[in-house]
This record gives sequence, C-alpha cells and structure tokens, in this order.
Amino acid sequence: MKDILQDIVAHTHALGFLNIVKVNGDDAQTGIDSMAEDRSVIMQANTKNAQLEMKGTFGMPNLNKLDIHLKCPEYKDGASIDVVRQDRNGEQIPTGIHFKNASGDFKNDYRFMNAEIINEKLKTVKFKGASWDVEVSPTMASVQRFKMQATANAEETVFTVLTDGSDIKFKFGDASTHAGEFIFATGTTGQLKNEWAWPVQQTLAILSLDGDKVMKFSDQGAMQINVDSGLATYEYILPAQSK
Repeated sequence: MKDILQDIVAHTHALGFLNIVKVNGDDAQTGIDSMAEDRSVIMQANTKNAQLEMKGTFGMPNLNKLDIHLKCPEYKDGASIDVVRQDRNGEQIPTGIHFKNASGDFKNDYRFMNAEIINEKLKTVKFKGASWDVEVSPTMASVQRFKMQATANAEETVFTVLTDGSDIKFKFGDASTHAGEFIFATGTTGQLKNEWAWPVQQTLAILSLDGDKVMKFSDQGAMQINVDSGLATYEYILPAQSK
C-alpha cells in the first residue's frame, strides 16, 4: 500500500502542478486521473496490478499532506497504513487512510474527497487520441541538454519542436530574441509540418521522473509522455500552446 501511494505522489504532487487526483478502482484495475489547474497537463494512469484497497471512486486532495505522512520516520518500519471505509446507504465507501506506527502511539488520518466532490472538481477529461507522427525514447543525455538550453533561455516559457530529416530539434526563442536550439533525438521517422510549442517547466519535470519514457508528437497539436514506473504506467498529455 505504501509503495503505490509513494508512486502516485512522486508522479503527481512532486511535479509541482498536479495537486489533486481522482482514483477509480474496481476488482480488475485501478485508474488514476489528474489535471493541472491551467489545463497544461492531463494525466491518466493505471496501476499494473489492481489495488484492491483502493476500490471505489474518491479524490485525494492536499497531496502535500499525504507526502508528509509517507515520509514520516514513525511510519518507516512496521507501521500499518490502511484505507478506512464507512457504510453509506449499504455501500462501503473509502473515506481516508489511517496511519499508525509499530508501537501504536503515533497516528495520523488523511481524508479522501467523496466521489461527488471529486467528480465536480476534476471532471474527467477523456483524451480522444491523436495520430502520433513522431515517437522517441528520450535519453538521459538528451534530457540534460534540454535542461542546459532551458537554463540558458530561462525567459522562455515554451519551446518549439520541429523535425529536420531524421532529427528532432527543440528550439527556444526566435529571430527577435535571445535564442537557442539543439538536436534532442536522431534516427527518428515521421515528420512534423507544424511548429508547435509546449511548456518548458512541465515537460522537463515529467522527463526528470524515474522510469522508462516514450515521447510522442502529433501534428494535430498534442504531445504525450508515457512513464513506466514499474508499479504503474502514467500518460501525460500536453496540448500545444500559443507561442
């Protein structure tokens, strides 16, 4: 239980722009959805194994507080971390998580948001899909070069993606500003006819996560970054922005 909670927090709250999640679980699968307040990022995830403790539909707000509990030394060894349920109209509804240390003298309760509220606060945005024109598995070296250019062009909030033959280039700025560009990946197939722009900070934060990653670009104005954490697969969809 603790492992999957830590995994969810690491792939949402730790990014800095996904502060609330919706969990929708049953016997077969556990789905997790989130969205940035400015709608710059939509996240859809599924755990690799159904988390039976997380059956039901509920919200997880104040992820910073959950993060504090998970990192608390009192809950490091031998602690019990259990989902609490209450009967509502004959149905067992998940209402929160109870933390108790090994000796039973240190406790915390983290409260869930009920289905009605989370459904209103985080209306599920179903990504209709796109025709992916270019796909690449980013390397650590490419991500590091991306960070260097982002630092050198700190005034730029978005970057542009374009293809040049089999190369994918990331570009910052334009002819009227300080500018920079670099080859992010080589040996790719497919072409982007339009130069779409995406947010620098959000993209870098996702690419800095642990796990195997795949980036997909669509000429329709969408980018998707898939992250496999080992416990779950996360899909981050970023609609293109105006430059």
